[in-house]
Amino acid sequence: MLRLRKALNSRYFIWALLSIPSIPILIGLLNGYADGALVETAEEIRGFAGQIAALLMVVALLLTPLLQLRRLSFLRWLMQRRRCLGVAAFSYAAVHVALYVLALDSLGEGIADLGTAEIVLGWVAFFVFIPLAATSNQVSARLLGRRWKQLQRLTYLAAVVVLVHWVLVEHGPAPAVIFFGPLAVLELFRVWRARYGVRPASQPNGAGAG
Repeated sequence: MLRLRKALNSRYFIWALLSIPSIPILIGLLNGYADGALVETAEEIRGFAGQIAALLMVVALLLTPLLQLRRLSFLRWLMQRRRCLGVAAFSYAAVHVALYVLALDSLGEGIADLGTAEIVLGWVAFFVFIPLAATSNQVSARLLGRRWKQLQRLTYLAAVVVLVHWVLVEHGPAPAVIFFGPLAVLELFRVWRARYGVRPASQPNGAGAG
């Protein structure tokens, strides 16, 4: 039992879990390459990679308000690994961007796409993600001090941009609301509790914006 608990608490386990969605992505790309339809496959798969990135980002942001409601051991376990969630979200976002670029017919098409709001917002979200992922480590936290937490709060900006990007890409809010709706409700509740002086439960040490 002790050995099992140690294995479940290791970084290898959380990274193994977070890498599971990459399996269908790799299989799809390999099949597309074998069939001579790599570009078409990349275009089909990139939406899935973007959804995984958004899901992991939302889960990371949900942890703080959820812990204020119920201090469940599973939530505390995730909170202690929130940096892993953030880095994984960036990794899948990078895959999403790479697959978008791969599916382009030419550089000119990519430049033309910059005339559309959904593509511009997608790039904005990705570039906001870069410093967040680059500083999601203990060394950066020590070097930046209090500014590190301020920087990590850009995650909320990225979430808003991703939400609008998704709504524009899907030409409707339904898919994005399913992902981001619970986060919006819990954050509003969190603000309400803070506004009316309800003291939240103390939080365990974790990474990312709080």
